[in-house]
Amino acid sequence: MRILIISDHASPLSLLGGVDSGGQNVYVGKIAAELARRGHHVDIATRRDDPTLPTVVPIAPGARVIHVPAGPARFVRKEALLAYMEEFSSYCSALCDFVSYDLIHANFFMSGLVGLRLKERHKIPLVTTFHALGKVRRLHQGKVDGFPDERVVIEEQLVQLADTIIAECPQDREDLETFYGGKSARIRVIPCGYDPEEMDRIPRETARGRIGVEPTPFVVLQLGRIVRRKGIDTVIEGFSRFYHDSQADTRLLIVGGARDEGCKEEARELKRLRRIVEINQVSELVHFVGPRDRDELKYYYSAADVFVSTPWYEPFGITPVEAMACGTAVIGSRVGGIKSTVLDGQTGFLIPPQDTEALTGRLHLLYRDADLRQRLGDRGRERAASDYTWRSIGKAIDELYREIVAGNRIKQPKFVERRLAIPSPHSQLPQRLGAQPGKDSR
Repeated sequence: MRILIISDHASPLSLLGGVDSGGQNVYVGKIAAELARRGHHVDIATRRDDPTLPTVVPIAPGARVIHVPAGPARFVRKEALLAYMEEFSSYCSALCDFVSYDLIHANFFMSGLVGLRLKERHKIPLVTTFHALGKVRRLHQGKVDGFPDERVVIEEQLVQLADTIIAECPQDREDLETFYGGKSARIRVIPCGYDPEEMDRIPRETARGRIGVEPTPFVVLQLGRIVRRKGIDTVIEGFSRFYHDSQADTRLLIVGGARDEGCKEEARELKRLRRIVEINQVSELVHFVGPRDRDELKYYYSAADVFVSTPWYEPFGITPVEAMACGTAVIGSRVGGIKSTVLDGQTGFLIPPQDTEALTGRLHLLYRDADLRQRLGDRGRERAASDYTWRSIGKAIDELYREIVAGNRIKQPKFVERRLAIPSPHSQLPQRLGAQPGKDSR
C-alpha cells in the first residue's frame, strides 16, 4: 500500500523533549519505519519549521519525511498552528494528485482536519490517532489550555467521519465514547511501543559510566517534555521529601527540553522548576540534563534505580514503557495509558497524580528494597517485550489498514466544514519531490 501519514507539528526528525516534541514524534517515525519494513511505501507530511530542511528526507527504506510549507519556516507553538492548516491542506491535496495513496493516517486534530479534506476530495480512507483530546485536556488544564474552541469542533467531526479511530489505551477509548459519542465498532485500541534494538537493559555500572554518574547513589530519573502538565514539580517535591527524610546518597536526573533556547514556555517552566529545587534545598542533588538524542536514552533509563512519571493526565505515555524495556522499576500516575502499561505492584507502582506524599512513600520503599527494584524491573522488561514492541504494534496497524482498504469504507456522511474555510489545493508541487501529476512519485 501507499500510505500518507500526516503529523502537522511532530516530525520524527525532531529532537525529543522540547515543548512540542514527544511521544507523537516517536509514534509516527516508528510506525512509518515498521510499515515500510513490511513492504509498504510511507510518506510522513509534517510542517517545515526550519528553512534549511530539505523537502524530502528518507528515514528508512520505503519511508520518507516530506516537509510541507505552511506558515513561517520556524518553530511555532502547536496552539497557534491552526491558521496554517489551509496551506498545509492545499499542499497535501496537490501531493495526492501526484501519488495514489491507498490510506491516510492523521495524527492530532489539525492533521485530522487536513485528512478530512483529503478524504472528501480524493476518496481516500482516513484513520485518525488523536494523541490527546481537547475536552479531556481542558478538564485538567482549564484556562491554561491555549487551543482555540475550533479544536473540539474538529475532533467531533473526526470521531464521526474518520473510517477508524485508533485509541492508544482503554482510557482513550472510554474518553472518545464518553465525551465525543464515539462508536465502539469504529474505535480500535492499539498502544504505542518501543524498539528493542533502541531500548534495552545496559549494565548499570556501564550506563552510569557512559553518562557520567557515580556508581553508588540511588538515582531517580524523570524524562520527557518540560511542560507543566507533566508534573515534574511533583517529582521534585517528592524527591526532596524523600531525601530530607532519609539523608540518602541520591540524585534526581531531569532529562528533556528544547534545543531552542528561545522557547518562552519552556523557559518559564524551567525557571519555575529551578525555583522549586532551591526552595526545597536540593540544588546539589537535582540535575537538569537537557535534551538528549534517542540513542542515548537507554543509558539514562538503565542508569536509574527508579523511573518516575507523574503527569496530571497522559493520553498514552511512551517513556514508562521504554523504562520497563530497560529493566527499570517505574512509579507513574494512575492516569491514561500509564495505568494500563504499568502493572501496580508487578512492574512498578501507580500513584494519584500530584500526590507528593504517595511518591515519597514509594521512593522510600524502593530505596530500602533492592530486591524489589530488581523484581519490578525484570517483570517490566518481560511485559514490554511481550506487549509493546513496535513490531507487534506495526503488525496490528498493518492489519487494520488492510481491513479498511479492502472494505473501501468510503461511503461516509459528507464532511461539512465549520468555522474554517480551506481553499482548493495548489495545482503544482516542488519538482524536488520528483513526481509528475497523475503518477506515483516512487
